[in-house]
Amino acid sequence: MDYPLDRRMFLQQSASLLAASTATASALAAEDGPAKSASKRHLRKAVKIGMVGGQRSMLEKFQLVKELGFDGIELNSPNDYDRDEVIAARDKTRLPIHGVVNSVHWRDTLSDPNPAVRARGLEGLKTALRDSHRFGGTSVLLVPAVVNKQVSYADAYHRSQAEIRKALPLSEELGIKILIENVWNGFLLSPLETARYIDEFDSKMVGAYFDVGNVVNFGWPEQWIRILNKRIVKLDIKEYSRKLRDKSGPYAGFRVKLGDGDCDWPAVMRALDDIEYEGWGTAEVSGGDRDRLADIAARMDRIYAM
Repeated sequence: MDYPLDRRMFLQQSASLLAASTATASALAAEDGPAKSASKRHLRKAVKIGMVGGQRSMLEKFQLVKELGFDGIELNSPNDYDRDEVIAARDKTRLPIHGVVNSVHWRDTLSDPNPAVRARGLEGLKTALRDSHRFGGTSVLLVPAVVNKQVSYADAYHRSQAEIRKALPLSEELGIKILIENVWNGFLLSPLETARYIDEFDSKMVGAYFDVGNVVNFGWPEQWIRILNKRIVKLDIKEYSRKLRDKSGPYAGFRVKLGDGDCDWPAVMRALDDIEYEGWGTAEVSGGDRDRLADIAARMDRIYAM
């Protein structure tokens, strides 16, 4: 069914969010001063486990990531890992697993019309929460819904919130946050709406996992950052080229190395400084061998220093 959305309430809440974010940005801008140096920015760099190429054991993957100067790694869940092997690799290398990415949120969507599919999606989310806790992480990255011809925007909004609320008791018990990622899913298309969606949970266990590159196709990441503000708990570091998009289609825009696209990284860093962001930035780009991963690490360092 379609749920009626109160237009007046939405406009009032949006106006309040915009006013608050504008006031915060103005106050921070009034402090003036130069941008922070890389040494003063408490930004940590990580990779997704799937970016580590080659026929390597879990321990060898962790060792390589550690050797290249990354501060941590992010796994997937549900998964078929040998959990003892994962924990042994973590402990031997002392490389933190800062969280996990829900691996079933595109297939078993929390917005699906079929209750059985939503139930599988909820169980996948709960499994991811338990795995993140077991591995010593702090979060689960979640794509909350998918809007398409069969799933209305209103249904996606209400169904996904209802399912996430069912996972909140476990999230609170384990101390693992559910972080909503902005992706190309036809949903949460503005920072004001994303902020509203998160705030409606009224829980410190729900926040934003902000993907910088995913915004560049249709907006400006620095604007999203200032509006989402303290809701941002973690970052995906990704690049996008509008030139490649215009030449070869929207998804081609991601086929560009970090720092070589149209993301205004100095503006992004300034916005992160303004909201006093500290924490994880995880590369989400094409991975590969040692040389490729070393290049990614170096590019992230340059971005962090802008």
